[in-house]
Amino acid sequence: MSQQSTNLFTREARSDWIRLRTLIILRWLAIAGQISAVVFAVYYLKLAIPFRLCLIVITAAILFNLLATSVLPPSKRLSEREAMLSLLFDLGQLVLLLYLTGGLHNPFALLILAPVTIAATALTLYATLVISLTALSMISILSFLYMPLTKLSGEVLELPRLFVGGMWVALTIGILFLAIYARRVTAEIFSMSQALSATQTALAREYQLTALGGVVAAAAHEMGTPLATIKLVSSELASELQDGTEQKEDVLLIQEQADRLSQIMRDMGRSGKDDLLLKHAPITTIVREAAEPHENRGKELIFLVNGKAEGPVEKDTPIIPRHPEIIHGLRNLVQNAVDFSESIVLIDVTWDETIVRIMVGDDGSGYPPDLLDRIGDPFISKRKKQLNSGQARTDYQGMGLGLFIAKTLLERSGAELTFANAAIDLTHLNQHYDFFDPRLRGAIVDVRWKRADFDESQKTNREALGPNQQFETIS
Repeated sequence: MSQQSTNLFTREARSDWIRLRTLIILRWLAIAGQISAVVFAVYYLKLAIPFRLCLIVITAAILFNLLATSVLPPSKRLSEREAMLSLLFDLGQLVLLLYLTGGLHNPFALLILAPVTIAATALTLYATLVISLTALSMISILSFLYMPLTKLSGEVLELPRLFVGGMWVALTIGILFLAIYARRVTAEIFSMSQALSATQTALAREYQLTALGGVVAAAAHEMGTPLATIKLVSSELASELQDGTEQKEDVLLIQEQADRLSQIMRDMGRSGKDDLLLKHAPITTIVREAAEPHENRGKELIFLVNGKAEGPVEKDTPIIPRHPEIIHGLRNLVQNAVDFSESIVLIDVTWDETIVRIMVGDDGSGYPPDLLDRIGDPFISKRKKQLNSGQARTDYQGMGLGLFIAKTLLERSGAELTFANAAIDLTHLNQHYDFFDPRLRGAIVDVRWKRADFDESQKTNREALGPNQQFETIS
């Protein structure tokens, strides 16, 4: 695997994403503009600029482009260092041209912002700082050191010092503002694209596991009859053979292995959840399935139904789709609660005629108040745990990727999520929980669906596929 793939989930991975061809094309456009501007100034505006020196500076950019094209393939992805040096060359070439044509008195001095913006958009913070500081130094030098613009008649064309100072201030603010603004926006876009990529990867894995569960369940169902036949025949043979003979020992071994295989297939068949088509199940079953991987991690998982201890499946229990998005999203919420809880995680499933709701809470220290409004965004998580002494610590620092994936997947299923702290914001959930356990003082995630959406989905599925068939258990 390449280094770029290894560093996929770092903020700096995009530093190797610039193609050489992109910079070459942009440089050719700049060269064409520079030649046009110089020719226009000399032959139309009748300015006495050092024409030959300007052509030498422009020729240097042409040779740089030709050399880069001949030595390196156009599809090459530039490293951070290569891209930074390339932009520094463009910046230096532009500064030399401005030096020959009036410095900051030249209105084209505004083009100094271009390399800074490209660096802030595509390179790392270090490269952006280098190019920005270089640009600031160059405009400071150009404000005092330059070849003035003159007409053929000898008239010097210069702006008042007040306007030159204003141009310097404007360029300085422009460099700083564009560098910060462009970098902040592109960093958010980059983080979001990485997080969405992780979401797609997690969702694809969940789809594979769901499909595998269907295959396993179908195999357990189809193999039941031949396996039962093997057990029946081996039992009859064992009853007819004399004890102590080698043949009877072999038959008993076959019977023993058949029993073992039967148990294995029965365990594997649990993946099918007694639903041949793996389409719908009671919401309590879905929640149990999502939380199952975290039940033996040293924390107590308390399951409630409508604020009471979970019992048999009620008649009006909502039947929801067994979509990988829902299962994986809920699983991430439970995992997050288990990670930050002290001893208990409480999962309450409630519903009425209009709303289906799942609440996941813990007895940890809750979300940091300064990040509560940003929960669900990628790469921002910094949640505190409490030591026995009561002092906060931040020994667990994540990227917020798990909550982002959960939020994204559940919202794709039509859910609305609310993040709150039990000790402060329980009333914000707009839901009365009869159980209110005083131990629940940490973070709460409230997930809500419209029940009508589930009812319509189930009706459509039943009409299209017919009733589900139950697996026959292997005896």
